[in-house]
Order: sequence, then structure tokens, then C-alpha cells
Amino acid sequence: MELRGKLLDLISISSVFVLCSLVQSTSVSHDGRALLINGQRRLLFSGSIHYPRSTPDMWSDLIHKAKEGGLDAIETYVFWNSHEPRRREYDFEGNHDLIRFIKEIQNAGLYAILRIGPYACAEWNYGGFPAWLRQVPGLQMRTNNQPFKDDMQNFTTLIVKMVEKERLFAPQGGPVILAQIENEYGNIQWEYGDAGKQYVQWCAKMADSLNIGVPWIMCQQSDAPQPMPEDFHRELDRMVRFKAWDKPDPHRLVEDLAYSVAHFFQSNGTLINYYMYHGGTNFGRTSGGPYITTSYDYDAPLDEYGNKRQPKWGHLKVLHIVIKTMEKALTYGDRHYTNLGNGLSVTKFFGDRMTPSCFLMNENSSADANIDYEGNQYFLPAWSISILPDCKEEAYNTAKATLVNVQTSIMVKKPNAAEKEPSNLVWSWRPETLRMPLNGLGGSFTSNKLLEQISTSADQSDYMWYMTSVDIADEEKMTLHVNTTGHVLHAFVNGRRIGSQFAPNGGFRFVFEKVATMKSGKNYISLLSATVGLKNYGAHFELMPAGIVDGPVQLIREQGVLDLSSNEWSYKIGLDGWEKKLYLKNSTAYKWRYGIIQTRRPFTWYKTTFKAPLGSEPVVVDLLGMGKGEAWVNGQSLGRFWPSYIANPDGCKQVCDYRGMYKDDSCLTGCGEPSQRWYHVPRSFLKTSEPNTLVLFEEAGGDPIDVNFLTVTVGKACASVAEGKTMTLSCQGDQTISSIEFASFGDPTGTCGFFKRGSCEAKETLLAVEKVACIGQASCSIEVKEEILGKLTCNGVSYRRLAVQASC
Repeated sequence: MELRGKLLDLISISSVFVLCSLVQSTSVSHDGRALLINGQRRLLFSGSIHYPRSTPDMWSDLIHKAKEGGLDAIETYVFWNSHEPRRREYDFEGNHDLIRFIKEIQNAGLYAILRIGPYACAEWNYGGFPAWLRQVPGLQMRTNNQPFKDDMQNFTTLIVKMVEKERLFAPQGGPVILAQIENEYGNIQWEYGDAGKQYVQWCAKMADSLNIGVPWIMCQQSDAPQPMPEDFHRELDRMVRFKAWDKPDPHRLVEDLAYSVAHFFQSNGTLINYYMYHGGTNFGRTSGGPYITTSYDYDAPLDEYGNKRQPKWGHLKVLHIVIKTMEKALTYGDRHYTNLGNGLSVTKFFGDRMTPSCFLMNENSSADANIDYEGNQYFLPAWSISILPDCKEEAYNTAKATLVNVQTSIMVKKPNAAEKEPSNLVWSWRPETLRMPLNGLGGSFTSNKLLEQISTSADQSDYMWYMTSVDIADEEKMTLHVNTTGHVLHAFVNGRRIGSQFAPNGGFRFVFEKVATMKSGKNYISLLSATVGLKNYGAHFELMPAGIVDGPVQLIREQGVLDLSSNEWSYKIGLDGWEKKLYLKNSTAYKWRYGIIQTRRPFTWYKTTFKAPLGSEPVVVDLLGMGKGEAWVNGQSLGRFWPSYIANPDGCKQVCDYRGMYKDDSCLTGCGEPSQRWYHVPRSFLKTSEPNTLVLFEEAGGDPIDVNFLTVTVGKACASVAEGKTMTLSCQGDQTISSIEFASFGDPTGTCGFFKRGSCEAKETLLAVEKVACIGQASCSIEVKEEILGKLTCNGVSYRRLAVQASC
């Protein structure tokens, strides 16, 4: 049997073992080298999928695709502010249903890693902390502070008891094999001095007292107290970086990602986690930052919508299969490292009654190399690792795509194909009601100082009004000067908007200055402060202010400065449209206006109806033309939108190079384009038997005329496969292969979308591929051999391959 066939059999056996082991009580411990499951060291692949960043109807598909991709475990944070939005009021419904998510993992036969924290970071709003903590007297976060520890212990205990009640910890027969307390504290612990050390000790003691029967861990905590293990796993938290509104799209090529994974196991690693395996969407106001986009795609193996990102998903799947065959050697064998010089090395794992396993490594970022090892010669491209499960035959190389043999998919967005759906949506609109706040009315409370927005509002809304008035003797022009901690400010004088401004590049402070005409008598000054996601990382991050705290707010005139900072200020949290729930499908709180719509107008609500796109492919709405705001479908928030924010025009490359140490800007696309144009509309948000409602709140001024719905699917499927192997091509969902755009057997060059014929090929290849019954099929397989593809018209091609590009 070929080695690849053996590998596939072994991964199937491994999957069955995982499934059976979850049916009954499972003991979990660690010995410093690996996690022990039922007394046996295990080599585990885990991937992060955050349940609130998708919907319950997506969970099963995501988890099964992760399993199909070779993962053993799903890891997730538990998001405190989602579950306890108000103190001692809890939410575990919908996409907050943590227990259902864990059970979906269990149903798939996978393990679960539960990062209770409850600090998450995760580019999540306020790092997962509920903003009401700021209003608890004497509370200081993430330090040896009793009020904070009381609330943290209350929430941690709540989660543990819920999981225990459903018998979801491994000793109870459940999937949860690890739990995490705190998160990434070691990076900033020094800022807290002795109180930080005491806090870490308390975290460990508190967690241990809950007796969950599986190990507790701390992430990036080298001095984790006993009985917690030191960090024996690795998190690939630099798969890429998250996307910010002012940044292009970051990517990490799979050849480099696979290199990092292989290097980890070569270096004695036994448990790795992909952050993220599926990133998903920051629905509602959940994105942190500030200025982190609604999309949390993360260039992950499963994209934001749940599609397999090919070739990344398939490339890693093969890597997982190969490494799994080496589990005994990697977890029980001795390790011998040989430095061959010039960035070349060999690492061998061996021991009694086990097949030795080897890694051949080329660390050079530009020079290919040949390695002679135990009588055999191996070619290693620059920045690559070859894996030899038996120390003889190369089963995988991180940079050899033809050896890996996986499909490349070019994704496309197709227009809404719903029956009789008009090409342009029909809109109604109405303005946000501003009359009362612009006249200093409707405030909930007053203060003779400028208040900080987060602690004042408990982050109940992105928006907070600061309203005051001032008497002026004679009409004159003055400069309104506002020093604010951002993120956005809209300024009104006597009912007229004099200007808007936001902090560039996600900054936390800016100065607003605009000239305004002050009339004789009483003048009303109304300032609307808006946040775009709260800071989520760093020492004392929770104290980073927002709003116009302390100001100053001044009127500057020729005679001097009139400081309004100590005026009586009236405050109102939120906007009227939210209070009236205009985003709900059947809201009748306001009459909507029809006919000619007002565009490019700030503080405007738009509403339309549409039919759900046909099929099962993921749905997105194109909001190009809109400015900044929030979108809802049938009352469900899609998150913030800001397509008018253009990404930095610099840094993108026509061709990215995977070789060398990965950096945030190693591979960027979308420079100079809208930071985010398409917004995910989960199928569960849609109705199929009746019209759906889209509501947009436009804060900055936009035009909805070009807004439309599309589906995301495979447009082209490509592969380049060596002779002797089998090529498989597939479309997605209801799509079938409509044509073969390119097919060449011989020495073709190029990549998907850019294939070129080489100097030697078989003439019958295109017809042969079409005859394999690819046309009209959702998928097809082709054996790469002359008997099927035709004889070459020339000699001298030692490495023959088939390249195909199909249209779906």
C-alpha cells in the first residue's frame, strides 16, 4: 500500500478513537511533555472557533469542517460581557449558547478547550469585560483587588457549574479536556508589581478549588503556579493579524504557516492551536480596538462565512495527517538534532519499538538546498521543512504544492438570484430625531464637569450627548475648541452641525476646532461623542478613557478664551432611533418617508425589503456608497459598517513571498480600497417565505442606491498535480463545474488564474479532462497518467504534471 493510503487509514482510525474516547469518562493530565489522555501522551491539533462570531446554525458545519481538516479539538474563549451584560443578569441564548456549542463539539467527536478567562482580549470589545465593572465602587481590574476578584470568581464559578451540570468535562464523559484561567497576563504582569503576583496566585488557587477534573492552564504565563503546567502548547496567534478600519487585508501564505507548524513539532511541541481556525464576524458592537472591523476573517482556514479557504485548508489537512502518523515517536521518542550548517538541519525522533521520524529543515529565506541523509538525497526549497514519517520517504514538504496535491479555489460574489428580485432596492428613509438634544433637552442627568464616557454610560451605546448652553452679549464668530479622547465627535451649535471629526489611525485623542457664529443671548452647544469599539489589550487597558473627559471645551474669541468645561452639562446616552427600535422589522414608532430619498445626509435611517438569495451559499450585503453606521437584517445586527474609510494605499505587493519571518505587513491586499465593503448576512437571519427587511443607520452621510445582496461561492477551482497522483476538483453548495478553462499535461507553469502552457504537453488533455464527467458535476477526480491524459509530444520532461482550471 502506498504511504499516502496508510496515512489516510491512520487518520480515520485516529478519528474513531477520539469519538469512542468521548463516550465514556476520560482522564486528563499532563507530564510536562504532553497532555495525557487516559494515561497516554497525545499529540493534538486545536483550532479557535468563537461561538458568538457565528450563529448556531453554522456551528455544526464549522466544527465538522474543522474535524475533516484534521483537528482534534475546538478552542473558544468565554465572553463575560456577552453573558453578563448587566450585573447578575445573564444571557445564554442564540449565539451566546455556550452549552449548545460545546455539545456540538461533543457530537462531532472532538475535544474542547475552554478559555474561561474571563479576560479574553480577542479583539473583542473591552477584552470581554463588562463595562459595568467600572461602576462598582473601589474595583480595579486584573490585580489583587477584592471587588474585582469577587465578580470574576462569581462568573468563573457560574460557567464551571453550567458545564458540570451538563456533564461536559472529560471525567464526566464530556469533551472539555482543558480550561484556562486569566489570559496573557504574563506579558503585562510587571505593571502591577507585587499585587500582580498575588493576583496570579489567587487565580490559580481559585480555579483549582473548583475541582473540574481536568488541568487548568494559563496562556503566556511562564511562572504559572502549581498545579498548573507551564505553557506546553503553542498558539499560532500570528496566523495573521486582525483587520482594522484603516488597514489593508493581511494574509499569511500557507507555505509559511505550515513551516511554523512543522517547526513547532520538530522542536518537541505536542499541542498547537490555530488562532483562528474560523474567525467569523463581529456582530453588533462586539469588535474591540478601537477601529477593528466587523469582519474577523483572520485569513483563517475557514473564511468568515465558513467556506474552506483553499489551498490553506487542504494544505494543512495533509500536514495534520502526516504528523499524526508520527505521534508515538514525537511524544515518547528521544530527540536528536543535527546542525548541518548554512541553515540546514535534521531532527530525528526515535526509540525502542517505534518507527523513527525525521524533519529536514532549510531555514534559508532565499536559497534552495539539497540534503544527503542516510544514503538518500532530498531537495528542500528555501524556507521549508520536509517530513519523513519513517526517516526515509518524504511524505510532505511545507513548500511543495504539487506534493501536497490540494485544490485552489478562487471565491466570487454573485448577484442575488432570487426570483423577480429587482436590480435596485426600493428605499424609505427618515432622519434621526435630533431636535431635543440640539436644544439641550432630554438629558438623563447633569454634572458640572465633563464626564468619561465608558464609566458614565457602562457602554450601553456607541453614542453619548454632552449638552450645555452659554449666554453671549453680542453676535460674533468664535472658534469651538474641544479636546476629546475620541473616537468620533459631531459638534452642533444652535441646532446646526458645524463639523465632524474622528481620530486618525485608531488614535485615542484629538482636538476639534471649528468656527461658529454665536448669537446674542442663549446659545446651545451639543456634542455627540461616539466610540468605535473599546480598547481590549494592555496593562490597565480598561482605564483608557473615551469621550470628552476633562476637555477642555472652550470658545476662543479675540478677547480671550471662554472655558465651558465647568459649565452645567446635561447628558443623554444613545440615540432616539435605538430607543424607538427603528431597526426592528415591524417598527411603527416612526413614519418612514417614501419617494425621493435624502442621500449624503448624516444621521439618517434607511429601510428596504428584499428576497433571500436562492441556494445555500453564504450571503453578504455590499454597502459600498455608505459612510459609517450600523446595519440590521430582520432586527439582527450585522455590526458596524464604515466603507467610506479607505485603507492605507501603501504596502501591497503584486506577488507575496512566503519565505522568511512573518510580519504583519508581509502580504497585504486591498491597499487604497474601502477597508470593508461586504458584510456577512447569516442564512439564519433570513426568511425564505416572506420579504426580509434591511435597516441602515447612517451616521456620516452615504447613498444606499448601490446597496445589494450577493452570495459567496467558488468561482474557479484549480489544481496542479504530479504524475501518478489523483486530482480532485470541486465546486460549492449547489454549484457545478460549467467549463474547463485550462488543462495541460506536461510542464505547465503559473498558478490558479494564471496558468500557462509549457514547452511540452499532450494534445488530448483538455478533451480527456472534460470526458472524465467533470462538466455538470459538483466534483470530479482525474488520475494523472498518460493512459487517460494522452502521450506527450516531446521528450525530456522529467517531472510531469497536470494543471487544470475549472469554472463553477
